Amino acid sequence: MRVLAVVPARGGSVGVPLKNLERVGGIPLVSRAVSALVRAESVDTVVVSTDHAGIAAAAEAAGARVVDRPADIAGSTASSESAVLHALASLGETPEVVLLVQCTSAFIDPADVDAAVAKVLSGEADVVFSGLETYEFIWTEAGEGVNHDPATRPRRQDREPHFRETGAFYAMRAQGFLEAGHRFFGTVAVQPVKSVTAHEIDTPEDLEIVRALAHVVDTPLPIDVDAVVTDFDGVHTDDRAFVDSEGREMVSVSRADGMGVSLLLRAGVKVLVLSTEQNPVVAARARKLGVPVLQGLSAKQNALADWLAIEGLDPERVAYVGNDVNDLGCMALVGWPVTVPEAHAEVRKAARVVLTHGGGAGAVRELADRVLAARPAAPAPAPAPVPASRFRTVTVEPKAVAIGEKLLGAGHPVYVIGEIGINHNGDVEIAKKLIDVAVEAGCDAVKFQKRTPEICVPMEQRSQIRQTPWGEMTYMEYKIRTEFGKDEYQQIALYCAQKGIDWFASPWDVPSVEFLENMNVLTHKVASASITDHELLRALAETRKPILLSTGMSTLEEIDAAVDILGTQNLVMMHATSTYPLPPEEANLRTIQTLRERYGVPVGYSGHERGLQISLAAVTLGAVTVERHITLDRTMWGSDHAASLEPSGLEHLVRDIRIIEKALGDGVKRVFPGEEAPRARLRRVTV
Repeated sequence: MRVLAVVPARGGSVGVPLKNLERVGGIPLVSRAVSALVRAESVDTVVVSTDHAGIAAAAEAAGARVVDRPADIAGSTASSESAVLHALASLGETPEVVLLVQCTSAFIDPADVDAAVAKVLSGEADVVFSGLETYEFIWTEAGEGVNHDPATRPRRQDREPHFRETGAFYAMRAQGFLEAGHRFFGTVAVQPVKSVTAHEIDTPEDLEIVRALAHVVDTPLPIDVDAVVTDFDGVHTDDRAFVDSEGREMVSVSRADGMGVSLLLRAGVKVLVLSTEQNPVVAARARKLGVPVLQGLSAKQNALADWLAIEGLDPERVAYVGNDVNDLGCMALVGWPVTVPEAHAEVRKAARVVLTHGGGAGAVRELADRVLAARPAAPAPAPAPVPASRFRTVTVEPKAVAIGEKLLGAGHPVYVIGEIGINHNGDVEIAKKLIDVAVEAGCDAVKFQKRTPEICVPMEQRSQIRQTPWGEMTYMEYKIRTEFGKDEYQQIALYCAQKGIDWFASPWDVPSVEFLENMNVLTHKVASASITDHELLRALAETRKPILLSTGMSTLEEIDAAVDILGTQNLVMMHATSTYPLPPEEANLRTIQTLRERYGVPVGYSGHERGLQISLAAVTLGAVTVERHITLDRTMWGSDHAASLEPSGLEHLVRDIRIIEKALGDGVKRVFPGEEAPRARLRRVTV
């Protein structure tokens, strides 16, 4: 260890109680000091000497080692030197340079620390302290000049500068410090620092000044989070609303913010909008962005806590953007509380980051850029070698598979499935409306999901509390509440028969296979998550029904093992990528051909993208079936609605698939009737 930094940070404070844990820019002062030292290239080890458990926890989280400070050197009369001497003795080794760094300086520049250390290591000085260049005239209270003759008033350019000791840091030759027992000995030099960083906190007024400066002084750093949650009014908008004569409300939003949200989703960052208001404007914007929204909330922080638990997110790796006092609860829950420059003063005080762009003027895009900056684009991986397969490469067209009265295979109409899944939210009437949507769009089938919650819900999630449209309940109660039983599925079976549309489901456990068999379904679908559940696959194989096998998040070896159990006689594979929503670069549609050739079975496509283009492209590549999640409204409460098609989108999908089917033709080159007239008129034949 060549350079050791010691930060004395006792729990007591006269001017500002527990000052070292006060937040500036959303970060405790002790954490700010440790962070600056961790980023200094010359510092090998950072130690915080404290007598307070909260300070110790914050210091360790920021990257420091903690030395327990004895009570006899932790009082208001104890010197900082005593803490440094004790830390050196506790560590049992003497570095070349020891730094005394004080939390009360909120804006320590790591480059200044490195420059001071370099002066000591080079032998230029024994001690180097942080100082601010000043040309101020200093007076005593009695009216006597301290650093000047009052009778002589030289101009600034005619004076030598003085340096005010800022108290931020002192770099010392360690052996000399041990011998002197004091921070000043031998040759003393100054490390000039910028005036904007030279602010010490001794009083509550100092603290308020430093907080006001934090978002100007702090260098914008990448924000490494897994999710971004935003308020709506004042964040996506400028907090104004336009109301017409009929009471209809409109707001102004930024297209740049929309792109920012799109980039976050593409990078795998979860996005959620929370709003106290119940407003169709909020729902419409969330639908446009393709993100879930929870609105009409009386206690936003409860909804946020529930969402974090359900999504399995570490709150410390979540950013929340708010602008008013009703956002303070949410901001306190996450590791990255963020706000906009025109936010309420209390919100700015609580924020770790104050953006430079205002609400509705690019604030969300600015945050997105900083989040994405923490996720550098990984180099494209080399293509993985295709493992050897027990399955021969098939070049002939696979045999069609019959589901009810429909054939799934080349030359037959694409079998379009409206995936209702759990978007019925436990309400059979919503399920019937979604069946109507599928029928009106021209779908061939609707699909549900069937689970036995006592088997499928992990033990660690069962007792988690969730905010639902039916009130607060455990996650287990919620799953039971939204699961359809015999009565609901009998209604669904009868309703589908009346409407002339097929129905089936994805069973997630063996009892659910038995349940669906008793309902006499035409086929079964294996969800991507279940492809390695061999017990489930064996139960499905015993039904001898046609099987749709979804292949998302699976390797070829895992698919091989599944096919060994299911066989290929009545099998249709579904190419899928289990990213919600699916970015185009992960669609990998040519896998449709790979699966068809490897296993010799018809292959379809199960999509989770926004829009229709990728699904339509899958049809042109030979997908014999297309499955898409459907919903009445993408902003409805529930986890799958945001990645689903609304009625108009589903209608357009089926319409365009039928057009593509006609356009693909049979591959035989011929002259079509519409060409005969221009052929006779325009064709020139020469020999």
